Amino acid sequence: MHVCPRRTAGFLLSAGYRICKEVSAIAAQEPRLNEEIDVTECRLIGYDGTQLGIYAVSEAQRIADNQQLDLVEIAPNADPPVCRIMDYGKFKYDQAIKAKQARKNQSRVETKEMKFRPKIDVGDYTTKKKHVLRFLESGSKVKITIMFRGREMAHPEQGLTILERLADDLKDVAVIENQPKMEGRNMHMLIAPLPAAAKKKKEQQEQKEGKE
Repeated sequence: MHVCPRRTAGFLLSAGYRICKEVSAIAAQEPRLNEEIDVTECRLIGYDGTQLGIYAVSEAQRIADNQQLDLVEIAPNADPPVCRIMDYGKFKYDQAIKAKQARKNQSRVETKEMKFRPKIDVGDYTTKKKHVLRFLESGSKVKITIMFRGREMAHPEQGLTILERLADDLKDVAVIENQPKMEGRNMHMLIAPLPAAAKKKKEQQEQKEGKE
């Protein structure tokens, strides 16, 4: 049976058993954290997203403990694996609430895909972000894929930076349904439109049709 992260149990319990149960139901998809991480070293990312460098996992865990946060393995297939310091329980709670809201009143939802390279330039990023925004406004979910080639595999944090930047740029209209995850040479993240954004788009469309 999955147990919610120890440092945030009080937060989840106060929020209600239902959310904790919902988080537990997707335990098989969750990354390893804290004592579950059995590698010797990792590339560490701080709570604020700062790249801290290569650390022994024991030292990374000590840093997380001192901040009363969790050490989460976000890219296990990288060399070395990438870990991030975060409040994992609060993060999962927030995402469960947003995902639940995003699913309300949604029927058949199409999933689009947009591919990025880890060293994408500003112009290409802006163009692709506009495409992603258009997909979201049409009510589609979007699978964001970072494609690594050759030596780029040694720096998965570059792909993670792009995904985090995109998620932050679209935070007012989208929610992350599946967190960044490495699969072979690609890193994936799934985002879905927020209900408020979809409703606004529908109202704008109805107003346009009324004028016509």
